[in-house]
Amino acid sequence: PEMDAIPRPELFDFNGISMIKVFTANWENIQNFQARPDDILIATYPKAGTTWVSNILDLLYFGQREKAIPIYERVPFMEISLAGFDSGTDFLDKLPTSPRLIKTHLPVQFVPKSFWEQKSRIVYIARNAKDNVVSYFHFDRMNKGHPEPGDWSSYLQRFKQGKMVFGSWYDHVNNWWKKKQTYSSLHYMFFEDMVEDTGREIDKLCSFLGLTPSVEEKTRIVGEVHFDKMKNDEMANYSKIPVFDFKVSPFMRKGKVGDWKNHFTVAQNEEFDEDYKTKMNEPTLQFRTEI
Repeated sequence: PEMDAIPRPELFDFNGISMIKVFTANWENIQNFQARPDDILIATYPKAGTTWVSNILDLLYFGQREKAIPIYERVPFMEISLAGFDSGTDFLDKLPTSPRLIKTHLPVQFVPKSFWEQKSRIVYIARNAKDNVVSYFHFDRMNKGHPEPGDWSSYLQRFKQGKMVFGSWYDHVNNWWKKKQTYSSLHYMFFEDMVEDTGREIDKLCSFLGLTPSVEEKTRIVGEVHFDKMKNDEMANYSKIPVFDFKVSPFMRKGKVGDWKNHFTVAQNEEFDEDYKTKMNEPTLQFRTEI
């Protein structure tokens, strides 16, 4: 069917988090998912650098493997469940690689408990709220599988209220940050640090994972995961997904820090900052909106 013929889904409240059916339909299997000690869970709020870090991890572990497999098959999306396709958990159960690289956007309280029990390693990537909402807005415009975004100003209001697929950005980044204080196998990264110095952040990631790539290998990976290179790589850029309308916006749009300045009005920015202060009261969690 033509994309426009498929109605966009409605948001609904799911245990206190705004969700859509494709991420809750397989809930029992998600909650009962059997994690393994060597699994690596890549967790993010949507549009915070998930594909970037997935690619880096895939290259670190499986650098030499067949490149003709799309990233979403190499790093399955755990909670997705589309009629007529394998669910994320089915895909993971069949994944032959070890370690398994697993993508999720779940808030920390929804993560299957076996990940904590098995002490699986988790890499969380956070991106500043202003760039994150801009990126999510353009994504929701082109992703017919998500609710209709509406115009920018109403979208911005909804973002503040947490009425987004996967809920509130504020709760997501804060609660994952809190988890880090009690769960040592969690590496918390910032998108802005990655843009500023990808090599440095890969070094930190390797030390967390106990990997020791050679200088040559690391240099090669930094080159491979350059934004423009991934944006033009059909195996990384999601261009084969039918619900994504690239005529509206590419899946990988800019990958920049500070693009929010091209979207927020002065008034919107002031209101956003005031609201932000009320929701972000964890002094140890600090974001940069420019670098």
